[in-house]
Amino acid sequence: MPQERTQTLIASVQRALSLVDVVAGAHRPLPVKAVARLSGLTLGTAYNIVRTLVHEGYLATGDGGVVLGSRFPGLSPSDDEGVFLARTRSTLRGVSEELGVTAYLSRYDDGEVQVVDIVDAAHSPRVELWVGINESAHATALGKRILADLPEDELLDYLGRHPLEELTPNTISDRRALLRELESTDRVTVDSEEYALGYSCVAVPVRAPGVLASLAVSMPHEIVADRAGRAVEELHRSAARLSLALGAESYGRGTDALRSR
Repeated sequence: MPQERTQTLIASVQRALSLVDVVAGAHRPLPVKAVARLSGLTLGTAYNIVRTLVHEGYLATGDGGVVLGSRFPGLSPSDDEGVFLARTRSTLRGVSEELGVTAYLSRYDDGEVQVVDIVDAAHSPRVELWVGINESAHATALGKRILADLPEDELLDYLGRHPLEELTPNTISDRRALLRELESTDRVTVDSEEYALGYSCVAVPVRAPGVLASLAVSMPHEIVADRAGRAVEELHRSAARLSLALGAESYGRGTDALRSR
């Protein structure tokens, strides 16, 4: 029986991959000192690897530290879905960990509202998506946030293609009533048990060149009154960072829609 060959592993490659894992998993830009500590590398080694990966385009530096660069697999400008899968997972993880509830990111793509990613909280399970978001945008905060930002012609086209099904007794199924709510909403949208009884959702916009999306959290309806204010603040902070990372020049803040709830 032939003797099994000993595998040859390249230590420098392992160190670089370890460092990239740390950067990819962070929910905000990381200083190189933090990258070194979290990856178990010496500061000098971390600086050398970061410098090399930035030069090659696999990492990028900005305000606050290091993030994934445009040459990282899935982050090329022509691969929009890859951009979201790579850059929003850490944002969702950060929101979920900070608030202790499930976080969602949805996006308007090719005329449809789609869920891009979901990160569950350990003690607050997600709402079961028993009806696809593309068919229930009118009944969810993350869907209504996107509908509210659509140009009028695209909004009317969307509503013409998607019946407003009544998913719960609280669902807005009248087209004129929905349009009035979308016109009056500011930068926060809410659904109060409109998609699933016992759960409510809060969403804010994520906007960048070529991007129309929303960042949201869901929570048991009975805790909304206590947690909604903090949730909105964290969602705005995280959406601002994500929007800027995706190329936005600024991220404005609007009136808190929950004041009227």
